Amino acid sequence: MSMTTVGTRRERLQGRWLGLAALTISGLVLGLDITILVTALPTLSAKLNATTDQLQWMSAAYTLALAGFMLPAGVLGDRLGRKRMLLIGLATFGISSVIASQMTSANGLILMRVVMGFSGAIVLPLMQSMLPSMFDEDERQRAIGISGAGAFIGLPLGPLLAGWLLTHYDWGSIFLINAPVVVIGVIGVWFFVPESKDPKAKKLDWIGAILEVLGVTGIVYGIIEQPLRGWTDVQVFGPIAAGAVLVAAFVVWQLRARFPLIDLKLFKSARFSWATVAFTIVGFAMTGVLFILSPFLQIVQANDAQGTGIRLLPLIATMMVGAFSTDFFAKRLGTKVVVTGGMLGNAVGMFMLSRVGVDTGYGLVAAALAVTGLSIAFTMIPSLDAILGSLPAGETGAGSALTRTLQNIGSTFGVAIMGSILNGTYQAGLADHLGGLPAQVQSAAQSSVAVAAAIARHLPSPLGAQLLRAAQDAYSQGMSEVMLVSAAMMVGGAILMALFLPARAPRESHAETLEMQVAS
Repeated sequence: MSMTTVGTRRERLQGRWLGLAALTISGLVLGLDITILVTALPTLSAKLNATTDQLQWMSAAYTLALAGFMLPAGVLGDRLGRKRMLLIGLATFGISSVIASQMTSANGLILMRVVMGFSGAIVLPLMQSMLPSMFDEDERQRAIGISGAGAFIGLPLGPLLAGWLLTHYDWGSIFLINAPVVVIGVIGVWFFVPESKDPKAKKLDWIGAILEVLGVTGIVYGIIEQPLRGWTDVQVFGPIAAGAVLVAAFVVWQLRARFPLIDLKLFKSARFSWATVAFTIVGFAMTGVLFILSPFLQIVQANDAQGTGIRLLPLIATMMVGAFSTDFFAKRLGTKVVVTGGMLGNAVGMFMLSRVGVDTGYGLVAAALAVTGLSIAFTMIPSLDAILGSLPAGETGAGSALTRTLQNIGSTFGVAIMGSILNGTYQAGLADHLGGLPAQVQSAAQSSVAVAAAIARHLPSPLGAQLLRAAQDAYSQGMSEVMLVSAAMMVGGAILMALFLPARAPRESHAETLEMQVAS
């Protein structure tokens, strides 16, 4: 082999790992954007005179656009070119972030959040659907682990970064910070990520796309409204029911359409189907848990936003360890054992968190987060590898988007359902400690532990201290119930994976995948 050939091969190897770094940065900025806003809501309320509904829509607008447009975006990537669409998504996300940082009205910021959500819907599925064309099977899971870690690590990093930015800079900095990260991502993707697309591109199924966008958006909208209105409100069950009907119509249309948006025959693959189930279950439980744990650390255990982010570092650290080590274990033990073990580990971590109370030290929380972070990586990364490995080369964008859409719906359900369990337990636990307070104050205190803590600070010392302690105890009990439910879900998921998830990809499917080279 000539020196020129060796040098070219070395450059190609370095290039794809630099491309992976660019994709990982792209995922990181999306993960950050999901949680960074939560910490900034009180500041936005004051600076933009935003109402409670407008604050809710700053989060909801992003979630709705992200969930609804992910599948059409993935399909367009397969057909028009994944690199091309990814660059468009990143550029749009960066530009809309800069504009969002300069908004002077709440409604203007909500509009920009819609654009950011739509952009994220392009980036999230495509950043990982490109990996099979960049890496061979023996390296793919390691690459998935690294890229997946970017998005997951961004979630707990959000509160930490937001706390620091809001302490030192204006509120717009939480959006402006996206710009330099996006620039780095765009440069890396432009130079080091190869173009890939479906070599046999079909016509885009616009009817299917419209049915899917409207159906998923209706379901997610209803779930988002549930915490404020309750499950029986027409603005909750109405959109969910209408969305479910549209999704059912979408499925029927896909089975009959000549050129369907997504080939539902993918679910005939047990490896694809059960890996998607694992991905969705973990998304359901973990997102709900993260959004419930953050207020516990911040309000019940009296840490500021930055301190809360620091206390989530064990989750980040062990997630990174898991991201780099799942490849080793999956090759030796198989996907079934690693994913099943990861789900059982998640159950253990959540059970540990269910034992945490107001006076519990941070040690138990840190240990539980460490177990959970490692277990998330051991569950989600091999599952995603199994999903991507089961997809034909021409449909990695659509298949990845389908899985991500289901995970996004599961995560939204997780926040709503876990929030309902928490609120029910919290309100019941606090009810006996509100005697002597005006009815309006009682109602406000029962709305959230943050409101109860704010009320307690304005009450005379003995009464205020009693209310604060009662609210903290009630929230802790509610969190314990959520963690136990989540642990039970993980055990159930582990049983399903042990029974039905194939340990390894069928050899004939793997050979077929290798033969299908991606057109550039």
